[in-house]
Amino acid sequence: MYRRVLLKLSGEALLDPTGAPISQDFLSYISKEVAMLVNDGVQVAVVVGGGNIFRGLQAGDSGIDRVTGDHMGMLATIINSLALSSAFQSAGLVARVMSAVEVDPLAEPFIRGRAIRHLEKGRVVIFGGGTGNPFFTTDTAAALRAVEIGADILIKATKVDGLYDKDPMRFDDAILIEKTTFKQAIEQGLKVMDTTALTLCAENNLSLRIVNIFKSGAMQQAVAGEQVGSLVTVK
Repeated sequence: MYRRVLLKLSGEALLDPTGAPISQDFLSYISKEVAMLVNDGVQVAVVVGGGNIFRGLQAGDSGIDRVTGDHMGMLATIINSLALSSAFQSAGLVARVMSAVEVDPLAEPFIRGRAIRHLEKGRVVIFGGGTGNPFFTTDTAAALRAVEIGADILIKATKVDGLYDKDPMRFDDAILIEKTTFKQAIEQGLKVMDTTALTLCAENNLSLRIVNIFKSGAMQQAVAGEQVGSLVTVK
């Protein structure tokens, strides 16, 4: 079993079917899934996107420059982080939000040593604000934070069962790739994470597991080292 993991959640996962940006049902569900990991003795960190509220790439369509748009996206991830923190604590977990963007008193500033200390005490640490810099995705933020805290594996939770050779939502003949390398994923243009995130994982020998977030217990299986979803490794 992996001792310390970082879970990457997309902002879209938080969307409510009614169109509301944050689903209470999902917050309750993900809290129970994370609680199962913590109760198993796993140290859990989380990075969440902000796409359910605002994406920096949308800025151009609104006449907003990209840098400002990315800053708005960072704030969206902090909103989601606070929502997750509240849900986790309602589920009996102890959670801390740490932000790459200074938003005192809403969240602690990201300090590597303090984050590791929280994890060692059994607290769930939620990293908001992306990397704190424009032009970087929350995928890259997840890879960066995972490396910084010494995570044993990065788990990316998606809406599908793993990594496919093409979009399974559009193509019925899409084939699930159970295992591949970062080099192959980059060369083949597989849509798993952006190139910067994949390169960062590869350079630091950090394996990536892609699972279906909506399959209860999938994260537990991944943390236990079982074959679930897809695995991306250096070799």
